[in-house]
Amino acid sequence: MHKSLNGQKPNRKREQSAWAKDDFETLYTQYADQVYRKCLSMTKDSEDAQDFTQEIFIKVFSKLDTFKQQSAPSTWLYSIAHNYCLDQIRISKRMNLQGLPEGVELVEEPAVSDELQLQALERLMENLPVEEVTLLRLKYEQGLSVSQIGRQLNLNESAIKMRLKRTRDKLNRLINQRML
Repeated sequence: MHKSLNGQKPNRKREQSAWAKDDFETLYTQYADQVYRKCLSMTKDSEDAQDFTQEIFIKVFSKLDTFKQQSAPSTWLYSIAHNYCLDQIRISKRMNLQGLPEGVELVEEPAVSDELQLQALERLMENLPVEEVTLLRLKYEQGLSVSQIGRQLNLNESAIKMRLKRTRDKLNRLINQRML
């Protein structure tokens, strides 16, 4: 049986709002700084990152009962954060384009190009099994070490290294197939 976000087995008889409140406090305490850093890396603006972090946790609180515990809470949270930031960047981009005089075009900045590459990578990752995507997210989004990932997944370091290598190789093959 899966454990709840606060490390205890979920008690279905316990009132949902109390369960969600405990889990939300745990999520916020453990991940607020990391979500902020994720937002900052995507927006390059500290005020936006603070606002986005606040909005993301409001969204997480309202969706806490939808967390199916099929992956680590951090993976679920980072997915929400990533998608929220992408949505806000798109909205901002649309608003900026609407205010431009006719005939004026924006020159694409490297950050936008990086974002497009990240979106393409996210689409390719949809072709990978959930376990492999989780492994990549733990390593590259959350910045966990091989030993930390091993502890979280109850696997030894050599198994994690091999799975990471195989998953990266598979992703590289997918990238090469798309480029042909």
